[in-house]
Amino acid sequence: MTHDHDLVLRPTPAQTEAALNPPPGRTGGDLVVETLAGLGATTVFGLPGQHALGVFDALRRSSLRHVGLRAENNAGFAADAYGRITGEAAPLLLPTGPGALMALPALQEAAAASAPVLAIGSQIPAAGLGGGRHGHLHELRDQQASFRDVVKSVHTARTASQIPSAIAAAWESALTAPHGPVWVEIPQDVLTAETVLPVVTAMDATPEDLAPRPELTALAAHLLSTAERPAIIAGGGVIRSDASGKLRALAEKLDAPVVTTFGGKGAFPWKHPLSLQSWLEDRHTTDFLEDADVLLVVGSGLGELSSNHHTFAPRGRVIQIEADAGKLEANHPALGIHADARLALQALLETAQDRTDATAPDRVRTVLDKVADRLAAQDLDLERQVVAAVRAALPPRAPSFWDMTILAYWAWSAFDARHPNTMHSAQGAGGLGYAFPAALGAAVADPTTPVLAVSGDGGAMYSLAELATAKQYGLDVTWLIVDDGGYGILRAYMTDAYGEATGTELARPDFVALAESFGVPAALTAPDTLTADLSKALATPGPSVVVLPALLKMFEPTHL
Repeated sequence: MTHDHDLVLRPTPAQTEAALNPPPGRTGGDLVVETLAGLGATTVFGLPGQHALGVFDALRRSSLRHVGLRAENNAGFAADAYGRITGEAAPLLLPTGPGALMALPALQEAAAASAPVLAIGSQIPAAGLGGGRHGHLHELRDQQASFRDVVKSVHTARTASQIPSAIAAAWESALTAPHGPVWVEIPQDVLTAETVLPVVTAMDATPEDLAPRPELTALAAHLLSTAERPAIIAGGGVIRSDASGKLRALAEKLDAPVVTTFGGKGAFPWKHPLSLQSWLEDRHTTDFLEDADVLLVVGSGLGELSSNHHTFAPRGRVIQIEADAGKLEANHPALGIHADARLALQALLETAQDRTDATAPDRVRTVLDKVADRLAAQDLDLERQVVAAVRAALPPRAPSFWDMTILAYWAWSAFDARHPNTMHSAQGAGGLGYAFPAALGAAVADPTTPVLAVSGDGGAMYSLAELATAKQYGLDVTWLIVDDGGYGILRAYMTDAYGEATGTELARPDFVALAESFGVPAALTAPDTLTADLSKALATPGPSVVVLPALLKMFEPTHL
């Protein structure tokens, strides 16, 4: 009797000949790039380092495109964005020790946002591994330990023959729901040693689907179909699983209002009659969600920013669909469904009964009117004008990347992303310096559309070196820098809490002159001319910088 798993693909005569006579001069580095190409990669990000030179030497013998940034953390942010835009695992090549550690903040953001990044780091020579103090350059006692708490999985190749399997296993892990960053490390001598192993051909590292258990979706469908006041919170998992269409179909089938988290921006149409938009940091929205008798949470762990700073206390039954098992019921008791959002929403669509509620659009409009009235009472015309100006300038399908800055905090709640997977921010891990290098990665992923990056002057200082990268590769990224002379949000927090701020005021360069010194066109703008200046920059191919001097304020919080 023959079983499917007994079947193997027999090599063709040509494959046999190639295996018997591999090209001379290949090394472990060649096995790395051959494996990546065999898995379907076309582009790699990263910086060379002494221990990693074997991989970079092999790159010139491969078809892979290398995009080199000026700092490892920025290369990680670029890979993160490439993974978000393409849905593919983005290879990130890193050197040993300090260079690898520099990428940890970017990998933390990728983990928080479920971005598939395949980080491949070099190591000291294999004989030096194991924790002994041999005095190798860049030596760490346990380099893996620095990554294990950040990434999804850790993989090591100690010999050349282990390289393809280690990278393939990491690739599969990165693309298994929930997506995320993974870490592979290979010693220097393994990367540089010649190999007689055959050229790596196409590899299969297809992840398994994470399907929901049918008894759970049957119960969830019944609860939603018979609810009096159902509501839906849609998180980043809806975006990552490409489930926005299924979310809309289910909401319309149930007449259930939908609010999107900041990571789920664009998952539901902003102006849909059932759209509560993204006003999660507003008590009116919180009250509405607490009043739901059945609340469906899709692709969100209901963390700090998605729960109005943990003040949200649902009174009804919660159904939580989440691919990350660690987030199931982490903050609220729920009917937890461990599944990919797309597959679970499909199951609910097939099982739930039609439900009609003619009052739902009016109840949604009432909440949005209350939010608007609260903002109107706070003297925030400038902030609302700037948000509207950016939206008016940005083409509907152009992606935008936002740093941790006051304008981004406004955008989380107030910006209409227009389409799924077009608005990205560093709100997952909350590190500075994300926007511009991430936007560069997005421009590499899709050069057919302009990309917008938004930073404050403090966050911009983390990424100025990447103006050289943008110029070198001719990447179509417009960088909006809102210059308020310091870390504006921290200035506000400290002033409110302690009466005055410390460490928040910053000397900074003339951003326009600095950009022009890199050969990047730049313009100084004002709120009244922002739409025109930003539109012009976005319509001009290649990198550009627009600087907006402005002191923006946040709307008053409702969670205190």
